[in-house]
Amino acid sequence: MEKIFGKTEGLKKSELKRLSNLYRRRVPKERVLTPELAQTLASLSQEVGRPIALLLDREGRVVRVGVGDAKDLPIPEGARGERRLSGFRLLHTHLSPGGFSRPDLSVLFLNRLDNLAALEVEGGRPATLHLAFLSPPRGEGDWRVLPPRPYFHYLELDLRAEVEALEEELARQARVRELVDGSGERALLVGVDRGEGPEAEAALEELAELTRTAGGVPVRRVLVFRPHLDPKYLVGLGKLEELKSLAYHENASTLIFGLELSPAQAREIERATGLKVLDRTQLILDIFALHAKTPEAQAQVELAQLRYLLPRLVGKGKEMSRLGGGIGTRGPGETKLEVDRRRLQERIVYLARRLEDYAKRREEARRQRKRRGVPLIAVVGYTNAGKTTLLQALARGGEPGEDKLFATLRPLTRRGFLPGVGEVLFTDTVGFIRRMPEELLTAFRATLEEVREADLLVHVLDASEEGALGRYRVVEELLKGLGVEAPRVLALSKADRAAPYDLLFLRERLGGVPVSALKGTGLKELKETLAEALLKEGVRPQAWAQYT
Repeated sequence: MEKIFGKTEGLKKSELKRLSNLYRRRVPKERVLTPELAQTLASLSQEVGRPIALLLDREGRVVRVGVGDAKDLPIPEGARGERRLSGFRLLHTHLSPGGFSRPDLSVLFLNRLDNLAALEVEGGRPATLHLAFLSPPRGEGDWRVLPPRPYFHYLELDLRAEVEALEEELARQARVRELVDGSGERALLVGVDRGEGPEAEAALEELAELTRTAGGVPVRRVLVFRPHLDPKYLVGLGKLEELKSLAYHENASTLIFGLELSPAQAREIERATGLKVLDRTQLILDIFALHAKTPEAQAQVELAQLRYLLPRLVGKGKEMSRLGGGIGTRGPGETKLEVDRRRLQERIVYLARRLEDYAKRREEARRQRKRRGVPLIAVVGYTNAGKTTLLQALARGGEPGEDKLFATLRPLTRRGFLPGVGEVLFTDTVGFIRRMPEELLTAFRATLEEVREADLLVHVLDASEEGALGRYRVVEELLKGLGVEAPRVLALSKADRAAPYDLLFLRERLGGVPVSALKGTGLKELKETLAEALLKEGVRPQAWAQYT
């Protein structure tokens, strides 16, 4: 007997058998229903005293049978595939007069059903039929409800033509958006203002920059004022309804939140909206994974991802790394979820040991540098402040910088020369960001040791960026948290792009040397300042330094 979904408690075996026989029914692909099916559903629904729901595919085959309202019949995951609509339609009965309920229409909307139909039952006979279709994006509302009529008035409705016309319009609008916004995963960004005001707006702008760096297309930004967060839905169920509608009209498949979500919140928001849900930490981890090129950087990022994933693991067995099979892998009573957790923990231990090996090699390299007596200057700063480009200009070597967040993940060390000092080593570092995920700080601990061991820091601050003062404070607070005590020299980078007033304001508040690594201005002054700072710290100049 085929499976019957929903509220089947208390039903007789004969009733379950009759319900199971509905799987043998077939409706012409261009029709909503047939008179025979309408009569069968009405009499059976009256007999069991409960609504009955059928899920049909585009060929008119019954793929699921349920007892209860439309929301009680689970729709198969991943049903949409490459289509704009799911390829499924839902037909269910109503035992009392009335149109669609809000939960009914939510099932249509969330699952992108081809069509939703509700058949009223009166005295065991089919009566009024209600039909609903999705509206095209940016149309009037989220759905289109046809006038209720006796069911036989809709027997000749060409359902196939209605669905094809809707999908054509969906595809046309998607092509237009791609031309305007570019290709990529379309995402709706959600920021939360808990009273921060301009800082919340800046954080939402930064979230958009992170999304673009990850290859997504931020189609709309929504800033929600909420002093107290909803423990279940973060921004409240009502706001999620608005976001769900907005995502549909913008053809967005992803919601990205500017705050870190708890595992329970992520699950509930995804269940309520039917969209993929990410938080800021996941987004940053994804960017790190995108830019990790060396084995060490890849191990660091994977370790951070696994530590983030472990408490959020809820039955994602197929998404885990390779799982052994056969003898020796089937523990007595061990569930798949427990196996996944154990595999993750084993992988975390393995990666942690690998990173310890990398840390030992890095420590040995640092000892050799100290024996040679070559000063080490670490270049630090907010992500995308221009650190890599400045290092290339100071050391006359290295890799070209990119206008992306977290483009540099591995500490790149290059030899350079300072007047009056001689040979020095410049090392690039991972860029910082406000509310840096703890998993990343832990994973990149060994890399950040370069900063702690440096003789001098060059704090690179993008003078052309709005909110530069706030970014300066973020970096300084992170350095303080890492226990970094080395003296600093502030480099106001991208000075050629900065407004004169902004540059003057930063110099008055923070000091610093204005530089433009691309145009070469200010580099001589910066090198002289670095040399003075090293000599002040007791670095002994090399004998031939006067000739540099």
